[in-house]
Amino acid sequence: MTLPLKPGIEPQLARAKRELPRGERWAYEPKYDGFRAIAFVDGDEVMLQSRSGKPLSRYFPELKFPPGRYVLDGEIVIDDDADPTQPKQDFDALQNRIHPAASRIAMLAEQTPAHYIAFDLLARDDESLLARPLSERRAALEALVREPISVTPLTVDPDQTEPWFRYGEGVVAKDLDAPYRPGERTGMVKVKRVRTIDAVVAGYRPGKESGTVGSLILGLYDDAGTLHIVGHSSGLRASEKRALVDRLAPYETGDRGHGDPSRWKSEKELEWVSLRPELVVEVTFDHASGGRIRHGTKILRWREDKPPRECALAQMDS
Repeated sequence: MTLPLKPGIEPQLARAKRELPRGERWAYEPKYDGFRAIAFVDGDEVMLQSRSGKPLSRYFPELKFPPGRYVLDGEIVIDDDADPTQPKQDFDALQNRIHPAASRIAMLAEQTPAHYIAFDLLARDDESLLARPLSERRAALEALVREPISVTPLTVDPDQTEPWFRYGEGVVAKDLDAPYRPGERTGMVKVKRVRTIDAVVAGYRPGKESGTVGSLILGLYDDAGTLHIVGHSSGLRASEKRALVDRLAPYETGDRGHGDPSRWKSEKELEWVSLRPELVVEVTFDHASGGRIRHGTKILRWREDKPPRECALAQMDS
């Protein structure tokens, strides 16, 4: 490739905040639940690079880019079509693509096709655009990109971001005057969508230190009355970890549960102590897919007023 930017460039990153910045210099885009990818296009040759610098092209053979010479920053996503009124991405389907068998990748590319959403133009022809402000890069991006690639929506009105918080993963705010700084958390702010659920405490995982609780195992009931494990808590304070041992002891069943298989943790680390499903906690979370919370949750409060059977699995879809 004879582009002004070479593969290996790091994407610009966003700093996490609780609230969106406001002012004339800020613009807002939806946050996606996909794979960040920089696309290097030189004629008919395309190279897709992951955030960590690894090649992605072989996993997404269906992605096509208009011929030309340019470098895009964007996201590879697979749409979740379960509810057309609430557009979401299917991260589990995306993860399934990272597979060694070309035949499986080809099958999944047909069954669950991915698409690329561009949100920045880093180079065009022989010119690097990194030093230009976002406002100029965005105008150049809109002039360049055409189907099958799409350009992410953008607004300068923070009030118009409400649907992205309600149905999506949150919002990314970008400084219109800022240059593109690879690998730096500057000029961009991300505010994640934070959701809450009431969950049954189905068990706990012992802490690394003896006599402590490491995390709570959380469950929700389906319509048939079956309790499904959906995730675990995180961020317990040291004092809580010790106090919870005595609080949970009366509810122990004597049984042991096991988490999902993991390449990073041993069977012993995945084992948890089963509890009678009588305790309820309200927790926050931001990412969920396949009926499970992807990241650890934060406990807001214990719900003595909430019957466990009212902790419905349908909360995950709200």
